[in-house]
Parts: sequence; C-alpha cells; structure tokens
Amino acid sequence: MIVDGVKVNFFGIDDATREEAANYVDYVRARVETPVKAINVKLCDDGLVDVSYQARGEKFERIRRITGQPD
Repeated sequence: MIVDGVKVNFFGIDDATREEAANYVDYVRARVETPVKAINVKLCDDGLVDVSYQARGEKFERIRRITGQPD
C-alpha cells in the first residue's frame, strides 16, 4: 500500500492496516534524513519485525561536455 507517497510492503503480515503503515512511515522518517521511497516490514520468527527502507534518489541533470582541439 502507498502512504503519504511511500510504498509500504508487508511480508508475513496479512492483516496490516493503513494506520500501521502510516506509523512505520513516521518511524522511518523520524530516523532518516533522506527522502524515503519504500519501506519493507518483515515479520521475523521471534515475533519482532524487521524494517528496511529504500531512499529516493537525488534528481540530477546530466551534463555532457565535448572537448576537442581548436582548428
């Protein structure tokens, strides 16, 4: 599901709500300075969750410079 522009993927959690996803988005944003693209939430064997994220890449403009010998 997508919450506030961030795709949240749940693995091993079938009944996740939009409110839970929003909480994970807030959790990651509070700890990371870069814009977040996606968050993966995986249920571990011990009952805890593993939260990982992907940062949104910086937009850049490619500049091409061609140099040559003057005539």
